[in-house]
Amino acid sequence: MAQYVAAIDQGTTSTRCMIFDHSGGVVSVDQREHEQIFPRAGWVEHDPAEIWRNTREVCAGALAKADLVTNDVVAVGITNQRETTVVWDRATGKPVYNAIVWQDTRTDKIVEELGQLGGGQERYRQVTGLPLATYFSGPKVKWILDNVDGARAKADAGELAFGNIDSWVLWNASGGTNGGLHITDPTNASRTLLMDLDSLSWDESIAADMGIPTSMLPEIRSSSEVYGHIRERGPLAGLPLAGILGDQQAATFGQACLDVGEAKNTYGTGNFVLLNTGTEKVVSENGLLTTVCYKIGDNETIYALEGSIAVTGSLVQWLRDNLGLISSAAEVERLADSVDDNGGVYFVPAFSGLFAPYWRTDARGAIVGLTRYVNKGHLAQAVLQATAFQSREVIDAMNADSGVPLKSLKVDGGMVANERLMQFQADILGVPVIRPVVAETTALGAAYAAGLAVGYWEGEDDIRANWAKDKQWEPSMEESERERQYRQWKKAVTRTFDWVDDDTD
Repeated sequence: MAQYVAAIDQGTTSTRCMIFDHSGGVVSVDQREHEQIFPRAGWVEHDPAEIWRNTREVCAGALAKADLVTNDVVAVGITNQRETTVVWDRATGKPVYNAIVWQDTRTDKIVEELGQLGGGQERYRQVTGLPLATYFSGPKVKWILDNVDGARAKADAGELAFGNIDSWVLWNASGGTNGGLHITDPTNASRTLLMDLDSLSWDESIAADMGIPTSMLPEIRSSSEVYGHIRERGPLAGLPLAGILGDQQAATFGQACLDVGEAKNTYGTGNFVLLNTGTEKVVSENGLLTTVCYKIGDNETIYALEGSIAVTGSLVQWLRDNLGLISSAAEVERLADSVDDNGGVYFVPAFSGLFAPYWRTDARGAIVGLTRYVNKGHLAQAVLQATAFQSREVIDAMNADSGVPLKSLKVDGGMVANERLMQFQADILGVPVIRPVVAETTALGAAYAAGLAVGYWEGEDDIRANWAKDKQWEPSMEESERERQYRQWKKAVTRTFDWVDDDTD
């Protein structure tokens, strides 16, 4: 009898397949990194073909590492980097351009032009829950249609398909050019700037504003149902494809934040705080996003408020790859431990502008407070603290929107292994920070969605029962010091504004 669930976790820097048992425990994991392509300043791309190759390899690898065969698995879920945009030819299966990554800022002029149609940054918020920003998929699709030779004519003829990475993976996994399913779920569709949050359907007038034929768009289905089966070759062949959740919603589900008022913060390439608001669609007044949290089968849609931070874990990568101050990401903690404090240095990593709560595409990164006293240990501390400070900003906004101050914060993702960062996060928030036993909850959430669809788990109570605490950090910083450091951080943020002029490349 099948006794496990598999999850394909396609992230910003790597692709993984993870296999889970009924208790939510990790049975095996296989992972492959993919190339980060930077053609110009502000441009970030991935090769969709490389991502699909890696997906097949990690699915085979995860089975092999646990000495399992396909029949040991009951269903497969997909979770993915959201907003990253792929446009491909339905007949050939080939992308017409590289995937444009969520961090990419090339669409700033498109965003500005759309805002000038009326309403500015708020033009589509009441319908989509989102501000007009380079972050989202719709303007990226428009850029591809406007800039790739022949793309618009093919799109108008119905020959092209668009999807976030979930749709690209599922289309290939279910057959590709031989009957592949063109499907997404509401958590991904709600990140395109094209979906009506109330009806969970594409808004034709917004698509028309962006010049996007609706024939390109995937069918929106729930986050947990059997969509189809994996094609009859390769690893996991014939298994039900039964769950789709965008990565941050998947982490929220995997963290068992299933009741109104529960929140989590995922520490990955970027940071993403999500607060479950239940069946109520709360429109933020403080720079947050209103998004779909999940929709399980025919059940009511659950919404969330989200604070999205573009650069956190990727700042550690930048320290490693661009500056060469460390040779591995894990070294940043040891380097930070070599000094007692940040030496007065604050690092605002506005590499892709600033996301929540500012939404400033004109911002660029800045290191402030430098003196001759400062060394690389202080810089390492400033890098880690930037993640905690940015998280505090979006949680402050969340508290203001919800009217209910956060009492504790569930955390997950790769950076939560960093003890110094977790303690500083508790200190700067003034509330306990709680890490679960399974810290990589993104893949777990996708597994839960798929398992629920096929009856492997009976319901949400099973998910609650599986959640277990690994460690809790209590705040130990004096209130006056907490607010002094936060005040200095806020001052540093203002130094990044208005950097990009009209003639800035």
